[in-house]
Amino acid sequence: MLGAIIGDIIGSRFEKHNIKSKQFELFTRGSKFTDDTVLTVAVADAILNNHDYEKTIKNYARRYPFAGYGGTFKKWMLGIIKGPYNSWGNGSAMRVSPVGFAFESIETLLAQAQKSAFITHNHPEGIAGAQAIAIAIYLARTGKSKNDIKEQIEKMFHYDLSRNLDSIREHYVFDVSCRGSVPESILVFLESTDFEDAIRTAISIGGDSDTIACMAGGIAQAYYREIPRNMIDQAYAKLPLKFIQIIELFNSKYLQ
Repeated sequence: MLGAIIGDIIGSRFEKHNIKSKQFELFTRGSKFTDDTVLTVAVADAILNNHDYEKTIKNYARRYPFAGYGGTFKKWMLGIIKGPYNSWGNGSAMRVSPVGFAFESIETLLAQAQKSAFITHNHPEGIAGAQAIAIAIYLARTGKSKNDIKEQIEKMFHYDLSRNLDSIREHYVFDVSCRGSVPESILVFLESTDFEDAIRTAISIGGDSDTIACMAGGIAQAYYREIPRNMIDQAYAKLPLKFIQIIELFNSKYLQ
């Protein structure tokens, strides 16, 4: 899940200031973790300790209340909204990467991705987006080729992954829906050449930059298996010690 977190941190300063280029400084003083990271770590914590997704996510969100959550999610985390709120947004997919690394069968992955999404994103598109990212990570880490990943995701979720990012980049705008951002994140991974290139490519298409880079970064980590050490060090410098401890525990258990 570290790849997802690095994507979020690097993408944070471009979310409202898109740059349609791969040429930019990866980390600056303005780079920070957002709700994508908080909730990704929460999902990892829940998996590590066999805790309830809803309780763990609410605890983390309340502990870090200024990370940039959407308005409806804020009402949910504070208990103003009871139960899931039928969201089709990409919040379910941005936090799901630990599921893709932790479980060893597609059936279990689909069930756990749905379970982690359903607490807020019980709309079919919200569930499908989380499942698609989790399955892409699973396929990547189990040695499947990019073409195999593309075909499997297209078959299971009916996403159009035959498009070219150059044809998307010029007109792509901010879109928080799963249907309008999860396929683009998978396309970013498919066209990337290594982990860093995946993050740069994610930023270059614009839109919801931190979340696009978060989703693509999780898949890229699973596929390329290595993240440059300087990127890890710079990301860790932006994170609370609690997050780093969860990441390291998760890695030691699931990334052997």
